[in-house]
Amino acid sequence: MKRLVALVVLGLVVRVARAQGVIAEDSPSQAMAATVIKMWPTGAVLTTVHPGVWGYEEGVLLDGMAAEWHSTADGEDFKYIKTAVDKYVTQDGTIAGYKTDEHTLDDVEMGRAVLLVYRVTQQAKYYKAAKFLHDQLALQPRTVSGAYWHKQIYPNQIWLDGAYMAEPFRAAYAVTFQEPGDFDDIAKQMLLMDEHMRDPQTGLMKHGWDESGSGEGQMPWADKATGLSPEVWGRAMGWYCMALVDVLDWFPKDHPERAKLVEVLNRTMAAVVKYQDAKTGLWWQVMDKGDKPGNYLEASASCMFVYSLAKGVRMGYLPESYEANAKRGWEGIQKQFVTTGADGLMVLNGTVKVGGLGGKPYRSGRFEYYVGEKTGVNDAKGIGAFLLAGSEMEQAPTALLGQEGPSRLLVGSKDKLIVTERPGARKTVLLDAWFNSQTRKNGAGQTELFHYKWDDDANGGFAFFGRAFQRYGVNLATEMTAPTMADLKKAQIYIIVSPDIPVRNPTPHYMDKASGDVIQAWVKAGGVLMLMENDVTNSEFDHFNSMSERFGIHFNPVIRNKVEDDKWEMATVMIPPGTGVFEHPHKAYLKEICTIRVSGPAKAVVTDQGDVLMAVAKYGKGTVFAVVDPWIYNEYVDRRNRLPVEYDGFAAAIDLAGWAVRQAK
Repeated sequence: MKRLVALVVLGLVVRVARAQGVIAEDSPSQAMAATVIKMWPTGAVLTTVHPGVWGYEEGVLLDGMAAEWHSTADGEDFKYIKTAVDKYVTQDGTIAGYKTDEHTLDDVEMGRAVLLVYRVTQQAKYYKAAKFLHDQLALQPRTVSGAYWHKQIYPNQIWLDGAYMAEPFRAAYAVTFQEPGDFDDIAKQMLLMDEHMRDPQTGLMKHGWDESGSGEGQMPWADKATGLSPEVWGRAMGWYCMALVDVLDWFPKDHPERAKLVEVLNRTMAAVVKYQDAKTGLWWQVMDKGDKPGNYLEASASCMFVYSLAKGVRMGYLPESYEANAKRGWEGIQKQFVTTGADGLMVLNGTVKVGGLGGKPYRSGRFEYYVGEKTGVNDAKGIGAFLLAGSEMEQAPTALLGQEGPSRLLVGSKDKLIVTERPGARKTVLLDAWFNSQTRKNGAGQTELFHYKWDDDANGGFAFFGRAFQRYGVNLATEMTAPTMADLKKAQIYIIVSPDIPVRNPTPHYMDKASGDVIQAWVKAGGVLMLMENDVTNSEFDHFNSMSERFGIHFNPVIRNKVEDDKWEMATVMIPPGTGVFEHPHKAYLKEICTIRVSGPAKAVVTDQGDVLMAVAKYGKGTVFAVVDPWIYNEYVDRRNRLPVEYDGFAAAIDLAGWAVRQAK
């Protein structure tokens, strides 16, 4: 169990703070995650009308826990998510208590947590549950224009809430199970909302849109001409903003609608910033009527906007100037809404319990309705948004290191902003998938790349190493072919990991002279090359050395640091501070490794028992880093396994990634 104040029981917190200054020892979101685990130990959220029943409130809470896990690598967060999901997902993949005939987008939201657990564990039951939810969306009623009804009981009605309930799950599913055609409709859903629900005067978006047209079928809350509800509800806008930044995580870089979504995000956040309260840094329940009596500052929307702003900046979608808005909002949230209870647990006040349109009793969507809704304490929706915001603010101090000035330029008037790319604004780290191109079958029976890959969340993946790089605001990319100069010129950092041997890949791609020439020329021109070998039973050496020796680095085809049972110390390597690569000390776990012989420009960085385990070579304008094992893969970094917590692989990964980003020109 985490401690709630000092948070030093996991050595990671202290080490990460020293390594890159992002996670303070008293991080509010870490303390809140600890509160969640203690307050709702089985994931049975008590702030719903029906506690312990599958629903979006618990789903949003788990989204926040997932974001916190990805930011801190505290394995207790993932264990909590899995425990919560396992309350509902049975062994055959059935979701207990799911009501298929209600066709509500709200009930799709928790699919994100199910999908995460599948991606980490690769267990079939989670795939089956995720597929069930994906299939449910195929049956969701739609309007004439093709937009999802929010629920079966709300015919022809589109609510902003639905963007977050459905589209991030759909996007993650589309990537995980190779359904690229889904992205056309995902974009359509988001863009229809932008087209029809935005107020041209304020740039803000109305909560609901009745597409049924004027006449007998139109809802009383709908404007006779536009079909829109009368007010701008803060949390509805928050759902839409978070949906945009989360969908973009998965959206193909070459999809024709991606640029439009980035443009919509910029237009939306420009309006959000315009209505940020100058005094508190927060946002109002009815966003554009902060000075009207009865209105109040609201916690969940404020957290959602902080999350969207901070993540948008870190990922390069939004101007860097918005980082200041996110910081002011986060500070305001701590002052206005956060207290400590008598039991020492964190308390988040000020989350409005509910907001809707129509129904029984009838909800008019007018100002008086929204400000008449009561706020609650430690509401799961608010806490989930708080954790999402906190996970981004933990990363904000380094988010611009990999960015060279604003990565997006906004051109035009306040009502019509055009987003243009600035080439080279963000550094790119390119991961090889040619020399290591192992495949497996996923839950759907499809062939996919795995093992040391950015998008692999299972034990052997590099998802957490990728997140370490993303803390610095860089792009992640993958090289699917033998390296070409054209491809390498698009990147500042290139990583090659554990080249294949036939026992691991029946058709391995060996390093050759042409590839070596390209890599050598690219490094000489200023590239940063990172080489991660493996032991002799798992990796190829002769061909790989033909390239690495050009930089004075020879990998010795041996194996050392074999581990018996749980004798972790047999693979312990202490990384001292001030190596020139790692700024800070780390306790590393390097199991079954080779060794290095250095010559020429290469110099040892880390040695152990007389063996060189890490080395650096300066070559021309570039730099080469070499290590004898890909030791920062998920199994020994994400802290959900049995490795003792004093091994700080994630902190070391962040330290290493920061060094590489700083070397890159």
